[in-house]
Amino acid sequence: MPQHIDFPLEGDYVELNQLLKLTGLCDSGGAGKAIVASGAVTVDGAVELRKTCKVRAGQAVALAGHVIHVTAG
Repeated sequence: MPQHIDFPLEGDYVELNQLLKLTGLCDSGGAGKAIVASGAVTVDGAVELRKTCKVRAGQAVALAGHVIHVTAG
């Protein structure tokens, strides 16, 4: 069963690698970039390979059984 994480967004967007770091799914932005580059992350159900993809409110990011729901802050 996926673990849901709600992330309140401050501003217009958050970069994908930073989102992984801020939610505790990786230790650093660099580690986040490596995870994204490996093809392990999906945004709204599609594999996302752009490390600094802009994630906006209303989108869902999935990684290894975790689903991050980005909400308007």
